[in-house]
Amino acid sequence: MIDFLLHTDTGRVILTIIEALALIVPLLIGVAYLTYAERKVLAAMQLRKGPNVVGPFGLFQPFADALKMMTKETVLPSGANRVLFVLAPMITFTLAVLAWAVIPVSDGWAIADINVGILYLFAISSLGVYGIIIAGWASNSKYAFLGAMRSAAQMVSYEVSMGFVLVTVMLCTGSLNLTEIVRAQTHMWYCVPLFPMFIVFFISTLAETNRSPFDIPEGESEIVAGFFVEYSSMSFALFFLGEYANMILMSALTTILFLGGWLAPFNIEPFTYIPGVFWFVGKVCLCLFVFLWVRATFPRYRYDQLMRLGWKVFLPLSLIWLVITAGALMAFGWLPNA
Repeated sequence: MIDFLLHTDTGRVILTIIEALALIVPLLIGVAYLTYAERKVLAAMQLRKGPNVVGPFGLFQPFADALKMMTKETVLPSGANRVLFVLAPMITFTLAVLAWAVIPVSDGWAIADINVGILYLFAISSLGVYGIIIAGWASNSKYAFLGAMRSAAQMVSYEVSMGFVLVTVMLCTGSLNLTEIVRAQTHMWYCVPLFPMFIVFFISTLAETNRSPFDIPEGESEIVAGFFVEYSSMSFALFFLGEYANMILMSALTTILFLGGWLAPFNIEPFTYIPGVFWFVGKVCLCLFVFLWVRATFPRYRYDQLMRLGWKVFLPLSLIWLVITAGALMAFGWLPNA
């Protein structure tokens, strides 16, 4: 059976499908329970109970929500472009799942351990804006279109500073391979020497995923719900799943680039006995908790404040730190390929 899977074309296709399902199924379960965790964390911070009726401690609430979404009517606005209207949430969700192909959850545990993993992720994240733009335009609604324009400007603005952060990490590692980036942090996680870039990157991920305090595209007080105001039923659920899958993806990327990926925090026996995948999942959960904590703590930025932070603060800071890092690596002979 193993020879069939490894040495025949049909077997390799079956093996790829099994690997994809082994990643996608836990991801979807994680997305479902991230919605539960968000409601419980926000409830605790606001001194209320949160979901507690459906199942013990409300643990079946995500399944109740999924059942509700699947049984609701899909409403297509009369003036909408029907093909693009339906296609937009599919694009958003598909891209959020495709990006996981290169994420190593442990040493050697990646569907595609390619040498240009960072470029692949940057390309996928850049394409994500298309689903939002298409949704805003195809809805034939001024509110949806305005939300889509806001989201596009926001994502493009913060991707610039994120790009400089990625270049800084690549300079320190000498590789675009995500597995090699994690291995390069065996002695010291990059969140220590690159701390300013770590902060810039994490805040930029909040903006990239349209999360509070950067949820301008979904501003309920001004534009109702932004680009998905006309969506209902499973089409709305796909946007919802895409947003939370992107949150988990960005937390995983933060973990890989700055928190040592699957590596234990201390290279001593009680910690090294724990499998790497558990360290990886634990660090991702910690980053996700900060996502939720920020939402419960900070008010929404104004649009001009959002743009000023991206272009006048993060862009110069990331560029300056990139130059400082390159200069230090060159001056002290620390370049990986030197």
